[in-house]
Amino acid sequence: MNAVSVAPFVASGNTKGDARPIDLLISDDSSMHCELLKNALAYPRSPFNVLASAVSQAEILSHMHSHPLDVALISESLQDGPLMGFNVLHQLKESFPKTKLIVLLRSESEDLVIDAFRGGARGVFCRAEPLHALCKCIHAVYQGQTWANSRQLRSVLDAFAGAAPLHFVKSNGLRFLTKREMEVVKLVVDGHTNRDVAQRLGLTEHTVSNYLFRIYEKLGISSRVELVLYSLKRQRETIA
Repeated sequence: MNAVSVAPFVASGNTKGDARPIDLLISDDSSMHCELLKNALAYPRSPFNVLASAVSQAEILSHMHSHPLDVALISESLQDGPLMGFNVLHQLKESFPKTKLIVLLRSESEDLVIDAFRGGARGVFCRAEPLHALCKCIHAVYQGQTWANSRQLRSVLDAFAGAAPLHFVKSNGLRFLTKREMEVVKLVVDGHTNRDVAQRLGLTEHTVSNYLFRIYEKLGISSRVELVLYSLKRQRETIA
């Protein structure tokens, strides 16, 4: 399978028989990026109807309440901050179950792919892939299928197979972290990859992964997205 292939049970996204354009919401971390994406999808005789664009969680929810939409493209990062697109996924899944969700990722990070599907996404799409592949992704998800390449699918299946039992989130867990662990947390919350963190702190990527594992254990969480949301919530509570 090539880089944008889908699992064997996922169709290629043929739109024959579709009675109307697919109504879309698109989101990104800036108005300019939204406009570029909208223009890319609005080609002549396009099967897509971009009804709304949003750069924040509040805008996404506002548009969703205003329009019945078929598919929502949710960027991993919004103006609210890095990975904030994941924060709104759960709300969309619960409040708008008929809208199919696709997460737009900057890179094919295994943990983000897993968190996207865990959060309710029906498909994940890496921005490094070409536009025609995104169109196929939208069609497949609209038709009720799941969009993921074979590597992403293996990551999700492996994660579920090796999932640890559920545990309680520790609300005061940050005070148990060491100075170095807090440095790792700050860089992750700022949107840095494991490689970036390793370079900035003079560590290996393997060491950073070990730090994250210990941090997850101390905080009672299980993923990078949960770490970001946990930290931001603690910051807001401290300010309040």
